[in-house]
Formats: sequence, structure tokens, C-alpha cells
Amino acid sequence: MSKSKPLAIVAGVAVAAALLGVVSYTATKPASPGASGSSAVAEVSADPSAGVYAELEAYARRDASDKLAAGRADAPVVLIEYADFKCGYCGKFARDTEPVLMKKYVENGTLRIEWRNFPIFGEESEAVARASWAAGQQGRFWQFHKAAYAEGAKEKGFAKDRLAALAEEAGVPDAARFAKDTDGAAAREAVRTDQEQGYSLGATSTPSFLVNGRPIAGAQPLETFTEAIEAAAKAAAAKEKGKGESPEAGHGTAKPGAGR
Repeated sequence: MSKSKPLAIVAGVAVAAALLGVVSYTATKPASPGASGSSAVAEVSADPSAGVYAELEAYARRDASDKLAAGRADAPVVLIEYADFKCGYCGKFARDTEPVLMKKYVENGTLRIEWRNFPIFGEESEAVARASWAAGQQGRFWQFHKAAYAEGAKEKGFAKDRLAALAEEAGVPDAARFAKDTDGAAAREAVRTDQEQGYSLGATSTPSFLVNGRPIAGAQPLETFTEAIEAAAKAAAAKEKGKGESPEAGHGTAKPGAGR
């Protein structure tokens, strides 16, 4: 992301800030069985354009060299996750929901997941965020992510020795480089950039998400994410189809060479 946003997306960001900003920490609690409904931010409509703010799609970096992302850079759907390794509900999402999304949508090229470090619980949150970035520089971000979100991991804390142990568990090959990178200026800048992006959205709790410009707050049920992803994929396919249709014909005739 650049340091300043184009003025054209300010209105969309303000809307998202209004949506995400009103969500309290309790909104990160998954909906209980039989609940009448979750936060309006997380509600998904059958209409693929409902609750979508096209300006916010610009938050997706789609950088093929991004080591804190999974999936094709040109995937039709991008889920951006703002999370803290000390957040219990982030851990629940990481253990219960994210692996399903990886298997169902990332592996077939539909979905890209882009991680944003959004540490909000103090110094240890900041330290483990930097450590995750450092692990990513050696190609082991998602392995570190899994280890740091394992059941009971956050209860052990994220002191320096624990970060080293997590890196070893994640298979980070160069421990000395990992330690240096964790405490380095590049890691601090990367985490700060992610934080600023989250705060610019008005996110005040973790986890918070964007799915092709649709805000979702909290570790919502799996169905919330699958419906949002499928709606976004449907909208992306319709948009792509529209690019390949002749405006003159008016009956779906494709232009020569149009489309993928």
C-alpha cells in the first residue's frame, strides 16, 4: 500500500470504518447455536453486490512475492485477514475455518488469503507479529502461523524463547537470521504498515476481514465465509464475462480475442 490513499476511495473507506468501527470486542465471539443473527457487518446476502464496497478492493495487494499470502495473485476472490496471534477468536478461525477455506477455495484457485498483522494486545502481540513476518522471509509464515495458533499456544506467551521455539517447530531453517529479522527495522515497518491499514478501516477488534471489499467482523461461522466467497466469485465471473461481451451486439456475442 502507498502511504496515502487516492481521494477516490475515501468515501468507501469511511463507510467501512463506520461498519467495522461500531463492532465491539464482543463481536469477535462466534455466533452461538440458535442465535437470531450476528452483527450486520457479517451478514451475507444472496445478492453478490450487497454490502460490498468496490473501493475497498484496492486494499488487496495481489503481490505474487508476498510471503504472508496464500493462493494465486490473480485469484478472483481475495480475503484479507486482520488478526492478532494473542486473540483467542483469531486462533479459533485459524484452527477451525481457515483450513477449510484453504482446501476448498485456495487450492482450486478461487481464493487468495492475504494476512495482515494487526497486534492490539500489547508488546507480546507486537513481538509475535514481527516474528511471523521474519518466518515468512524464510518461506515459513504459514507453518509459523499454525504453530502460534495451536491449541494452548497463546497461553504459553510469546517471549523471545517461545518465539524461537515456534520458529523451530515451523521449520524456519536459519535461527540466527530469524532472531535478527524479528528485531529488525524491516519487520517493524511491515507490521506498522499492516496496522495502519487496519486502523484506516476502523477495525477495533480481531479478527476482521475484507472479502473483495465486503467487511466481515469476528470469527463468524464457516457458512458466513463460504457464502461471501461464493458470492464474490460469482460477481467476479459476471464482471469478467461482461468484459468479453460486445456492447454493440447486445446478445452476448463475444468480441474476437476477448476474455481470458
